[in-house]
Amino acid sequence: MNEIEIGRGKRGLRAYSFDDIAVLPSRRTRDPQEVSLDWQIDAYHFDMPVIAAPMDSVMSPATAIAVGRAGGLGVLDLEGLWSRYEDPEPLLAEIATLDPAVATARMQEIYAAEIQPELITERLREIRESGVTVAGALSPQRTQQHWRTVVEAGVDLFVIRGTTVSAEHVSSRHEPLNLKRFIYELDVPVIVGGAAGYTAALHLMRTGAAGVLVGFGGGAAHTTRTTLGIHAPMASAVADVAAARRDYLDESGGRYVHVIADGGLGTSGDIVKAIACGADAVMLGAALARATDAPGRGFHWGPEAHHGELPRGARVEVGSAAPLQEVLFGPSRGSDGTTNLMGALRRAMATTGYTDVKELQRIDVVVAPHQPS
Repeated sequence: MNEIEIGRGKRGLRAYSFDDIAVLPSRRTRDPQEVSLDWQIDAYHFDMPVIAAPMDSVMSPATAIAVGRAGGLGVLDLEGLWSRYEDPEPLLAEIATLDPAVATARMQEIYAAEIQPELITERLREIRESGVTVAGALSPQRTQQHWRTVVEAGVDLFVIRGTTVSAEHVSSRHEPLNLKRFIYELDVPVIVGGAAGYTAALHLMRTGAAGVLVGFGGGAAHTTRTTLGIHAPMASAVADVAAARRDYLDESGGRYVHVIADGGLGTSGDIVKAIACGADAVMLGAALARATDAPGRGFHWGPEAHHGELPRGARVEVGSAAPLQEVLFGPSRGSDGTTNLMGALRRAMATTGYTDVKELQRIDVVVAPHQPS
């Protein structure tokens, strides 16, 4: 590892974000039409390696269905407004109009409403009846309380997502979620995270998770670095977790755990670089919140933005670029990497000579910090 001296009493590792790296062409190019973006996790096949983040600004039942029909996986936040209110649309509209000075306080009030198990069942039923793969997310803190409702409602994939999730949470006040036992007893594949390093990811893989989310408060709506002083540059984090996947594959005798980059993926180029660092798929938040038909109406926020005691996120304005279909597949009407995300990924793979996502993980990468002109 590239260790540097911070001062005489402290050394630190040099880590890289996606802005710090770029991919290199190989000796051949490909026809873009011959490039495959297919991705499969467990028994579920997708036409693109994209998971829509379980955030109220990104996913409603309708947008989860739209992402599923487009060939990706939409994950509904089962602790969000859709599980707290019969009709959250007026509240989503209100959040989009809040003055920044009062946005956090008002969102804390809105999200103080109790989660209603019957609404969890209803929302998942709506998605299931559309015929797409059904996925819902809970935080580790809420999983023990609501997991049975979620499974009985008929999810295909269960996501446990937090700012950071460990396989060994220590608490003297209450019994923590035993991930390994929980995943073993569950009948559906589990994706869990975030993890930001090799050791934490390896322990999560040993719990039996089908996929590990990589990231630690690095998304557009997070303020984790300023509130907690914690930050994990994503290029290094994904590469570290990919190394854990490789070592666990040997340790387990061939069990493959999917690495899913979650955070710092604002543009199509970031998606390319995440896969180049070893990701099998990406979880997109702000990139999809820019869709004109996204629930956030040009704004983006996560559960950290309305935490009752210590908010570690904010409602941020990301704007509205284009309908979801154009955000994913184009045609692009700009050159900033915010629309036609899959077209750009396909073009990058063709230009660098790779025909599928697994091959792209082997591409050469250079350290070349981006200098905007």
